[in-house]
Amino acid sequence: MTRALLLILVALVLALPSAGAPPTDADMLAPFPHPKGYVCYRAPSPITIDGDITDAAWDAAPWTDAFVDIEGDKQPKPRFRTRVKMLWDDEALYIAAEMEEPHVWGALKDHDAVIFYDPDFEVFLDPDGDNHLYGELELNALNTTWDLLLTKPYKDGGKAVNAWEITGLKTAVKVNGTLNDPRDKDTGWTVEIKWPWKGLAELGSLKMPPKDGDQWRINFSRVEWDIDIVDGKYQKVKGKPENNWVWSPQGVIDMHRPERWGYLQFSTAKPGEAKFKPDADWDIKDTLHRAYYAQRAFNKKNGKYALAAADLGLKEPPGRLQVQATRSGFEMAWAEKDGKPRYTITNDGQLRKE
Repeated sequence: MTRALLLILVALVLALPSAGAPPTDADMLAPFPHPKGYVCYRAPSPITIDGDITDAAWDAAPWTDAFVDIEGDKQPKPRFRTRVKMLWDDEALYIAAEMEEPHVWGALKDHDAVIFYDPDFEVFLDPDGDNHLYGELELNALNTTWDLLLTKPYKDGGKAVNAWEITGLKTAVKVNGTLNDPRDKDTGWTVEIKWPWKGLAELGSLKMPPKDGDQWRINFSRVEWDIDIVDGKYQKVKGKPENNWVWSPQGVIDMHRPERWGYLQFSTAKPGEAKFKPDADWDIKDTLHRAYYAQRAFNKKNGKYALAAADLGLKEPPGRLQVQATRSGFEMAWAEKDGKPRYTITNDGQLRKE
């Protein structure tokens, strides 16, 4: 496949809707619970990126909770377990993933192909948590990778920079069984990722490496397809959409809602001694995001943006949500008691701390 043809296919795929009905802005107005959090400790020894996560260094890292459906409790639990570990050192962030799978398969071998057409593992990272300029990495059981830079979410007119390459990235996969062989049952596959700070520095203005207690926004997704075995080969079940299993549920079928990703908290404490600290400003941020969706819904219904917080229909403390709007956009702020803005959000979803 030529590079030009591949880029055309990517553009077409990125325009496709996810399985199921896409959420409307009116679906996003209810308060959203605090996402999951993970304490990431420093690696006690060097990590070899070979896909084998039985190295002693990984013993220091706790497992995340098992993945759930992307919509959370609205859907049944995944039939196969997926979980993740993370560590860090002066060079990079390290990610290990374990995926139960009785039939490990993959077909895509071209870098930057649309990897989720195979069963895959995906990482989404927004270090500064502003919903803009975030990274996405996907890989399959063949260790074929697809790295993307998102200027902002697709719903806000964001574009995927497919030519972006993660600086210094290393990935490896280990198959616990036989790849692409339906004659036996496999245990699953494991993934190791080394994402250097040099590459992560391209996703914002934060200093790298992070400091003790710093929190980033991160989430993970696993795409799984229902399959049949036909003539000794794996074949997707026609007409069935992919399964989307994630660490911290999005509530809707869309990974590109960074405001709902989980929290990654870096720690220099001894493994097991630190506790995750929920974001003290979560309710404020959630209010601003809900106000953002309310403005979009208001505009769709009325052909203009609301000029007052009361017009958005959100039950929030009066005077704390400040609204400025024109015919083409808006900016809203959550104000302190003295009236000074604490956080602002714009019509393209960017969240900023003032």
